[in-house]
Amino acid sequence: MNELLHAAMQFPSVVFTFLLGLLALYWLLVIIRLAPLELFERDSLKEDHLASTLVSLGFAGVPATLALTVILAIAAALTIAIELLVLRWLPLGLIRIPVGVLVLWGSLVIASPVSAGLCHVLHRGLHRYHPFTRRCLLGQTVVVTERQGEGEQAFAVIDNEPNSTVKLLSKRDALPVQGERRVLVKYLPDEGAYRSVTEQEYLETRVRLNKLRLSQKHHPASHYSASH
Repeated sequence: MNELLHAAMQFPSVVFTFLLGLLALYWLLVIIRLAPLELFERDSLKEDHLASTLVSLGFAGVPATLALTVILAIAAALTIAIELLVLRWLPLGLIRIPVGVLVLWGSLVIASPVSAGLCHVLHRGLHRYHPFTRRCLLGQTVVVTERQGEGEQAFAVIDNEPNSTVKLLSKRDALPVQGERRVLVKYLPDEGAYRSVTEQEYLETRVRLNKLRLSQKHHPASHYSASH
């Protein structure tokens, strides 16, 4: 136990130890209802922010804070294991700093897809609870099940979750079609509904934005419209 604690307080493990400590405090505040569950969520995926970044990494359907907790917990476990099995036996000296940075980066790279898979398994159960069915659903794929006449309102179910119904609002020039697969891109709190785009449009936009970011890192990129 002492060796584990010592490893957790060594660089680079101490970085994750500190961050997990902050997250533990945050979850305590959530439990006693002094902090919101959707701390990092936004009403739209249009801009670059933490929630939209996590969605692009495969964390749609769970709050950003939950995704961060899972990522950091797995990365911390990997880093401590590397410290116990490798780093503590090497005479690193000042080289520990660049090596530690490399370990931090590698742990996050490995932890990200593993965490996304774990969150994907968890989010079905989470969607049964009201606090988990608002902004954190942005980025989720839904299937249109019903359109009310010629109006702007429609209903859809989350892909592979037939009991999770969401309300869609669309402009008349972009009305959803029954059976169509769409992606939620904006939450409308006053209406308790979502704006959406077709799945194909969403995927094409992500590819286009990724290319723009690579070629124009210091210039603002165009975004898809979240008003459909």
